[in-house]
Amino acid sequence: MRLATLRAGKNHILYDADSLCDADAAPQIGPSLLDPAWWQARGRVTGEAPGRGASLFLNAGNGEAWVLRPYRRGGLVARLSERRYLWTGLERTRAFRELRLTAELLDQGLPVPRPVAAGVTRHGLTYEATLITVRLPGARALASLLKNGQADDALLQRVGATIRRFHDAGLDHVDLNVRNLLVDDGGKVWLIDLDRCRLRPHGAWKARNLERLGRSLEKFGAAEAMEAIQLGYTLG
Repeated sequence: MRLATLRAGKNHILYDADSLCDADAAPQIGPSLLDPAWWQARGRVTGEAPGRGASLFLNAGNGEAWVLRPYRRGGLVARLSERRYLWTGLERTRAFRELRLTAELLDQGLPVPRPVAAGVTRHGLTYEATLITVRLPGARALASLLKNGQADDALLQRVGATIRRFHDAGLDHVDLNVRNLLVDDGGKVWLIDLDRCRLRPHGAWKARNLERLGRSLEKFGAAEAMEAIQLGYTLG
């Protein structure tokens, strides 16, 4: 990917130069592009994803759909500030780190959504952030497929094999769960939400990732699915 940066006042944007443009072409890059209200005012919000942060599905034009995800805090700290994070440098912001990591994995041929742009707005010692990625056509969360009895052993083994590919590349996914694994219309498995994830040398974190996924399956009453996932992971 060809990543570029743009600064406009207190706004900093890291973007894919093949998806966006800062010249007289469309789609145009600018702070408004990462503002949910801008899309809503133009009637180009087509839906909303469940979960914290209220990700929006966007009609980006030219037949392309995007997902806009504002960064939101969870837990007790959200009572102090749901949207603000401590500023420790632009490249250490969650949005910039996630976009760069996603782009690196995409360049390696791994199944992650193509990142479009990450926006950071600085407010003195704090900042707010937003991320835009390309929406995967027809993709459904593994959680939904499990709930509807549509996840057979063959699919679950592909899930395991996909996780193994990411682990072999060194990705420590700190929130590996059944909502962050998507399956498209062709049965291909994708991994999303790389916030706070990182590339690491091989180690015990792999087992912790799988244990977290196992707990997620238990919450959905599908603990038995882990056996097929583990088989696919082992076979690679």
